[in-house]
Amino acid sequence: MEKPAETDSPIHALLAGRWSPRAFDERLVEADTLRTLFEAARWAPSSSNEQPWCFIVATKDHETEWNRLFVCLAKGNQTWAFRAPVLILSVASMNFEDDGKPNRHAFHDTGLATENLVLQATASGLVAHQMAGFDVEKARADLGIPSGCEPVAMIAIGYPGDPDSLPERLRERELQPRSRRPIGEWTFWGQWGTRIP
Repeated sequence: MEKPAETDSPIHALLAGRWSPRAFDERLVEADTLRTLFEAARWAPSSSNEQPWCFIVATKDHETEWNRLFVCLAKGNQTWAFRAPVLILSVASMNFEDDGKPNRHAFHDTGLATENLVLQATASGLVAHQMAGFDVEKARADLGIPSGCEPVAMIAIGYPGDPDSLPERLRERELQPRSRRPIGEWTFWGQWGTRIP
């Protein structure tokens, strides 16, 4: 199922085509395809080229590892993510390697790497759904995340599935048109609160 954004100005088809479905086909993602996602993430920009991101990944054909990530998800996300053949947790390293000082851009840069990964997934015929709904402390403990690193988001990745496989409430959401706030609500001219002419 494709659901391109109806944009007010033309944007690249890859950006318009990226969305976050909940319906996944259970077909496994090929290892080479998965590697290209991380190669895309690798080339994201970052403050001082720190590259503060890490990704913990598990595929469904490695059940123990996949379940370790899956059980960290909120129950609402588990109702649909159980079909996703790939689960990933993005993690941000919160201090600069050279001097140990706090890196206030770590979440931003991890987000950039994740967006590269998600766009590469779209270009590869996959879909990706990022989730804030997971137990951060459980992930930290169960996945062995060290001090100084913060779990950021869970990501389900796979091939597009049939919306009819979803519970009714989620199926309705899946089929609704996509929407975004107008640019004028969040873009200012020269200072906060001044609308763009």
